[in-house]
Amino acid sequence: MEKVTDYFGTMVFDDRIMKATLSEKVYKSLKRTIDRGTPLDISVANAVAAAMKDWAIEKGATHYTHWFQPMTGVTAEKHDSFISPAPDGRVIMEFSGKELVKGEPDASSFPSGGLRATFEARGYTAWDPTSYAFIKDGTLYIPTAFCSYTGEALDKKVPLLRSMEALNRQALRILKLFGNDKVKSVKTSVGPEQEYFLVDRELWKQRKDLIMTGRTLFGAMPPKGQEMEDHYFGTIKPRVAEYMADLDKELWKLGILAKTKHNEVAPAQHELAPIYDTTNIAADHNQLTMEVMQKVAQRHGLVCLLHEKPFAGVNGSGKHNNWSISTDQGVNLLSPGETPYENAQFLLFLAAVIKAVDDYQDLLRLSVATAGNDHRLGANEAPPAVISIFLGDELTSVLEAIENDAPYGGYEKEKMQLGVDVLPKFSKDTTDRNRTSPFAFTGNKFEFRMLGSSNSISCANIHLNAAVAEELRQFADQLEKAKDFESALHELIRDTIKAHKRIIFNGNGYDDAWIEEAEKRGLLNLKTTADAMPKICDKKNVEMLTSHGIFTEAEIFSRRDIMLENYIKTVNIEAQTMIDMARKEIIPAVAKFAADTASAVSVKSSVASVACKYEKKLITELSGLVDEMDEATTVLEEKVAQLKDIEVIVEAAEFIRDEVLPAMEALRAAADKAEPVTSAEYWPFPTYDKLLFGV
Repeated sequence: MEKVTDYFGTMVFDDRIMKATLSEKVYKSLKRTIDRGTPLDISVANAVAAAMKDWAIEKGATHYTHWFQPMTGVTAEKHDSFISPAPDGRVIMEFSGKELVKGEPDASSFPSGGLRATFEARGYTAWDPTSYAFIKDGTLYIPTAFCSYTGEALDKKVPLLRSMEALNRQALRILKLFGNDKVKSVKTSVGPEQEYFLVDRELWKQRKDLIMTGRTLFGAMPPKGQEMEDHYFGTIKPRVAEYMADLDKELWKLGILAKTKHNEVAPAQHELAPIYDTTNIAADHNQLTMEVMQKVAQRHGLVCLLHEKPFAGVNGSGKHNNWSISTDQGVNLLSPGETPYENAQFLLFLAAVIKAVDDYQDLLRLSVATAGNDHRLGANEAPPAVISIFLGDELTSVLEAIENDAPYGGYEKEKMQLGVDVLPKFSKDTTDRNRTSPFAFTGNKFEFRMLGSSNSISCANIHLNAAVAEELRQFADQLEKAKDFESALHELIRDTIKAHKRIIFNGNGYDDAWIEEAEKRGLLNLKTTADAMPKICDKKNVEMLTSHGIFTEAEIFSRRDIMLENYIKTVNIEAQTMIDMARKEIIPAVAKFAADTASAVSVKSSVASVACKYEKKLITELSGLVDEMDEATTVLEEKVAQLKDIEVIVEAAEFIRDEVLPAMEALRAAADKAEPVTSAEYWPFPTYDKLLFGV
């Protein structure tokens, strides 16, 4: 039997392969580039390209592609073969350092948000050497960044790398103040838990809404949903288990550390969780994971749904972004230490995160804002749209002691400067997991639970890294000027806790009383993408993001427009699909059932004097529902037509929020009332019971 250790990473040009195929000089030079960001010499690039090509060809690859993450929300690739013509009419296989380092794909059809004119088509891809190349389907994939001819970032990788470097710079300043001179780099790491649904492919083919939009636009709840909670962590069905085993193997070949798999709460819902990795690599791996999940599903006659809310009435799917900060010495900066001084360092980084989340609530909220995620946030184990931090009772008590300059835990000893004797040791599970909290501390990391299942994790981590970098910069500026470091450190942590404790909430995020309390505290409640996305252009956000070099001002405004345009297009496609399904499938089906029932009543009445009370009542109800659906469809058609005339993108997004979505809800409500009273043989597509329990 083949062992996992025999095939893990076999399709990855990783450190083992580089050591074996590169000269010691080239290998060391490349490692300096990867670990410290030093410039890559072209001679080194040529040597790496030659080794990479030989390895890839030996593995059966015939092409290479610069694999990048444009603002479409998915990945992009253009495949070029290794072949080059030889004088004798044959071909040779070539791949140069120049081809490895830079590509020139046509950028004209990728979203730019007005950064360049359509006729300015040239774009550049640049190799990200920190993320290993890999082979998939006979092609060598080279992870890259993507920018315009004039240098603006057109992707999510460039700003992510910029944000990581910004946090690295400021964290090193803080560590130096604590005497940690040996640390050369600080990196964030992420472990994104990925939720998804599996449905039978033959059933999926019969639903235009699933094909076009990834979610069901119509559908009444079946007699059983997730009420019994028997699916969560339940026995995995054989067909799903075979899919999961196949998925694990494909991911392991690609060096992706898929670790945990289980059934989620909703029927047909599941989860895959990887081991942590450096943030940009984790982002690459998560994009690849989503692609492989969908591809493997096809082999098993299944479809993997990554939409945040594919089924109304049951849990939606999220992506929990487990985020931490570590040094190149292996120290987790969000983990309490063994000594008071180490704990002071932990508390300072903790204070920076607390302040960052409070100061930049809007950035974190908009980083997860999509049309799909708007349906998910606020219920069924998804956090509310209000940002808050869960710390747990123990750590909250420690912070309260610091805030009040009081001993922690009733100690009678003389206090240390930071207000506590020694921070108690935290094990990983000292805090209960608060599933309603958007941002929860879980022992040595924060779990950002607001991401939608189809989201790239890059967006959330760009803004999280940037916000924390800004607070660390402010802390470093203040502490570097201090005459008495310990006194200044104590005052800084104490004052930060006092100023930003409003963001800490350890209770039930679903409680209506919390939403009222959050409003009193001055916390933002940005319920929709139309509410959240324009906030990226607020003065404080523009100043912060540009000051750290995360974005230029033009890139910020372009991203607002790109994301709002995506929101508008997504909902418009859904609305058009609803109109199509209602006009061509649902209304005719219900009308036919009503007509056939009426015909049967007529025949029955002519034969004998039968009251037919049930049939008559049913005909009246069905006729009323047909009229209701027709009227609702007409209203939606009018709203979609009006949308076309709105040219200002922010106004169009608001019209979607205020007019189109309510019209869609009204049409769905009417159709969902018709479904349970329409005979199954007339209903035009598979219902929820078949979709949710059909695998």
